Amino acid sequence: MNWKEIYKSRCVSAAAALSQIRNGEMVVPSHAAAEPRYLFNKLVEMKDQFENVGILQGLNIGDAPYAAEECQGHFVIHSFFLGKKNRKCCQEGRGEIIPIHFYAQPVAMREGYLPVDVGLLQVTPPDEEGYVWMGTSCDQTRVIVNRARITIAQVNRNMPHVCGDTRIPVSDIDYFVEHDEDIYELPLISSEDPVAEKIGYYISTLIDDGACLQMGQGTVPNAILKFLEDKKDIGIHTEVFSDNLIPLIEKGVVNGAKKNIDTGKIVATFVQGTKDLYKYVDHNPMIKLMPVDYTNDVGVIARNDKVVAINSALEVDLQGQVVADSIGSKMFSGVGGQLDFLRGAEQSRHGRPIIALPSTAKGGALSRIVGVLKPGTPVTTTRQDVHYVVTEYGIADLFGKSITQRCKALIEIAHPDFREQIEKDFYEYRKAAGQIYFR
Repeated sequence: MNWKEIYKSRCVSAAAALSQIRNGEMVVPSHAAAEPRYLFNKLVEMKDQFENVGILQGLNIGDAPYAAEECQGHFVIHSFFLGKKNRKCCQEGRGEIIPIHFYAQPVAMREGYLPVDVGLLQVTPPDEEGYVWMGTSCDQTRVIVNRARITIAQVNRNMPHVCGDTRIPVSDIDYFVEHDEDIYELPLISSEDPVAEKIGYYISTLIDDGACLQMGQGTVPNAILKFLEDKKDIGIHTEVFSDNLIPLIEKGVVNGAKKNIDTGKIVATFVQGTKDLYKYVDHNPMIKLMPVDYTNDVGVIARNDKVVAINSALEVDLQGQVVADSIGSKMFSGVGGQLDFLRGAEQSRHGRPIIALPSTAKGGALSRIVGVLKPGTPVTTTRQDVHYVVTEYGIADLFGKSITQRCKALIEIAHPDFREQIEKDFYEYRKAAGQIYFR
């Protein structure tokens, strides 16, 4: 039987495919923008047929109808990284957060620590050689296909063909459901923020010609790019590729010419952004999506020189401990790949691991630089992994510094309104521990 016959024989309705899911099984969808909206909407319509079906997912940027209160008992969320639509569900105890590094997620699936019973993908139509393409999400898609009891794929002509390790033989998919719809988008993020611009400027001074960047999405990454137009031979090895880099690619600033591996390629593990971005990456040979246990492997990252890893934080204490996934004890997002890239940059020749954050939150009412973390706050990145911390007030270089030196450096980049109080809080903390604080 040739691939066309296989494909035709496996095309079914959504209801027919989803009815193959068994109670108590774990459903693992494609990640982020590749999450199959149509299949999940149909699954929720059929919710009364299911009990305790787990949904194991990474970053959720979609509608997450399965996280609604009326789905309790039918579906149970197990999330690596919370988004707006499933955050409330997990905070209220109707779902679980799994603290795990991004690179380790497919490892845990492959080795059986995380169950993968049903894969729920969104792919392109088959190409002339009988392969569907993973589209915008490569990270752990192949592991899902290899481990799942059954794999169901929504075939969507709007899914871009993104180059890299992204093709799956038709014969590896059990059911195909043809349905075209817009895939999930993220709107362009403005960089017209004076605080973000100051942070972006300071970070740009740490980026040399020939550097290899990892950065995410947000006002600070966008602001950084404004100050890189005079740089040369910038490379990209990152988790997510988004719209913000396209202008620098078109100007020739980003060309990957100095990368030691994947030379000339922009390496990422998933893509998310606007429709224009999805058109840009379609069949673009410069873009190379790879599994996350390649992109986020510390050893792979470190093979490139001058890796600059730029990650955000919610809070940093005066020892340099970074909180990026919770507000106090309340989970807000997830561990992600922050530590993967900070350690990769640390081990890179002339690499620079950077934590970037505004000095305050809630309109200036709260300091993000704090003397001591609240009890019960989980630390995302340990103090020994932190080199540079950047706010709109400057750069604190913590590498090789004592606790007292770190304290002084971080107070200098805190908002002036809070410097005295956070120093006092840290003094009381050390005093209670019977330690001397050297002013």
